[in-house]
Amino acid sequence: MTRLETSAATDVRFFDLQVNGYASVDFNGDQLSSAELRAACEAMRGDGVEKFLATIITDDLSIMAARLQRVAAATASDELAHQMVAGIHIEGPFISREPGYVGAHPAAEARPATLDAAKQLLDAADGMVKLVTLAPEQDADGRVTAWLVSQGVVVSAGHCNPSLDQLERSIDAGLSMFTHLGNGCPLQMHRHDNIVQRALGLADRLWLCFIADGVHVPFVALRNYLRLVGPERAIVVSDAMSAAGKGPGRYMLAGQEVVVDEQLATWAADRSHLVGSACTLRQMSNNLRTKLSISEADVTRMTRTNPLAALSLASSG
Repeated sequence: MTRLETSAATDVRFFDLQVNGYASVDFNGDQLSSAELRAACEAMRGDGVEKFLATIITDDLSIMAARLQRVAAATASDELAHQMVAGIHIEGPFISREPGYVGAHPAAEARPATLDAAKQLLDAADGMVKLVTLAPEQDADGRVTAWLVSQGVVVSAGHCNPSLDQLERSIDAGLSMFTHLGNGCPLQMHRHDNIVQRALGLADRLWLCFIADGVHVPFVALRNYLRLVGPERAIVVSDAMSAAGKGPGRYMLAGQEVVVDEQLATWAADRSHLVGSACTLRQMSNNLRTKLSISEADVTRMTRTNPLAALSLASSG
């Protein structure tokens, strides 16, 4: 990049909708402290993040509730965290338990959506939940989706394999986003009738999120996706976990060991699947510029403007 381009790039203040942890801090850890959350915030601020959603993933409901309470309490007790944590993203537990679609989430804890469970989780988070990822097929009648939207929560499809009809019914109930498209699904699927194609076919009705590290979605595929979706409906998220901002090594996410290799791929201990991301949103924004030749205006749109707009749908809808 030229000096002017480098200066423009550093002016972007990112809004990240999906952060599981950062700089060796695991937001899903059962001993998360306000000091740890502040340390993660300081590292993110240094990497250009202005605000983010702390992400809590699938587990036993009581464990998830305790983690939500911990994040909420840690945020309230630290000024920097209060400034930067714009809310909480609950990813699960109302997701598919099918192999591939469940991803790194514990399949035994994936479950159908119920109003009681949704209320338990939202209550535990003390009003901080802004985004919930669920599988439309786990909320077949759309009742939980509609209720969440009525509470000011954006609902996103993810870790799922709904039919086109099921996905459209969820959109009619208020679902407005798709979480990390191209991931949370098996490596091998039907070559035409698959969840990626179904979501892309509804791009005019959904915000579509992507992890732009080149590992979760190869750049050749990401280029095609972004060309189809356009910068108007695309959002880039980091899906960062505790390895983000660090480097190769062994890290933790919600009790799982994650092995980070030299390419910053985040593998489960048995190398069967990826677990979160070790890349920062700044690194991903640089990928958009250098690997995909995305303009500075569109990088800003996908890493700041669109995430803000997507969340505002809940409060204005």
